Amino acid sequence: MSLFSTPENLPFGIAFALIVGIAVLEGVGMMLALSPSNWLDNLLPELHSDSGLDKVLGWLHLGRVPSLVLVLLFLTGYAMFGFSLQLASHGLSGHYLPAWLAGLVAVPAGLATMRACGALVAHIIPHDESSAVSELSLLGRTAVIYAGHARAGLAAQARVRDEHGRTHHLLVEPDLQDEVLEEGSQVLLVRKVAAIYRGIRNPHPGLLGE
Repeated sequence: MSLFSTPENLPFGIAFALIVGIAVLEGVGMMLALSPSNWLDNLLPELHSDSGLDKVLGWLHLGRVPSLVLVLLFLTGYAMFGFSLQLASHGLSGHYLPAWLAGLVAVPAGLATMRACGALVAHIIPHDESSAVSELSLLGRTAVIYAGHARAGLAAQARVRDEHGRTHHLLVEPDLQDEVLEEGSQVLLVRKVAAIYRGIRNPHPGLLGE
């Protein structure tokens, strides 16, 4: 049997299938102006530094890097290490390791990949401002939606400039339940709920307060 079809490599085959499935799902979401990544991030609670679990998740860059990207990094490291491990085992002994054993051994490699590559991604992608004072100071300013359509329960990506001219990237939902804010819309930020800003269509579009 081939490397990809042998039962001992089932965990890594599943990981590879999940990578392909997530990539397809994200691609379809982009065409439909939806973002599975944003949807998943909205479901996750905000992290606080006072618990051990939050420190571990922060160490893995959750909150600094989109959660779906972290999942892909873990699955990639997990699958690549797992297949390499099984190739080495088969080359040395003529047999693959049991699926459960190889699957467990590959978990640290997946976490290490998530940690290392997540640090690189965190330096590349734009971030929401982490300071609570800065976050509140953005209220009353006008943001521009640049990716997706914002509707109730579905945030879109927007950018806004603070009083110092620095650009902040954030997630925005309409404050009115039945309103849809299209890509390119100017949105007046009126309040913040958890990690999501709520806004209304800019009533004075000629005065863009970026």
